[in-house]
Amino acid sequence: MPARKAGPDNARLDRIVAEARRNREQREKGYREQAFKLYPWICARCGREFTRANLHLLEVHHRDHNHDNNPPDGSNWELLCTYCHEAEHRRYLDGAGRGGEQTGGDERSQATYRPFEALDALLKQKGNK
Repeated sequence: MPARKAGPDNARLDRIVAEARRNREQREKGYREQAFKLYPWICARCGREFTRANLHLLEVHHRDHNHDNNPPDGSNWELLCTYCHEAEHRRYLDGAGRGGEQTGGDERSQATYRPFEALDALLKQKGNK
């Protein structure tokens, strides 16, 4: 007699799906997902915009360079593209190598692009029409 091929193990599949959901929920609680919910998907340095297709190139930068400092309001984070993030860390490391530590509070490390700077005025204009 030929061996009977077993069907799908529904209990096993249910466990896998439940575990995947738990993992997703856990990731969403992480600072990366929180930052993506708080901030627009735009690099704070170069202004490049991101979509779901290329979101993996957008990174969360800790302004004080302390990855354990994750306030829920996101005040220690900024979103930087991979290239700007690397440049920021290079500036920090170069400054530390010279004996002068450059931190996120330094004027040169602050975001210069303000994509929503005039949004309030635009909304007021639209409301008056």
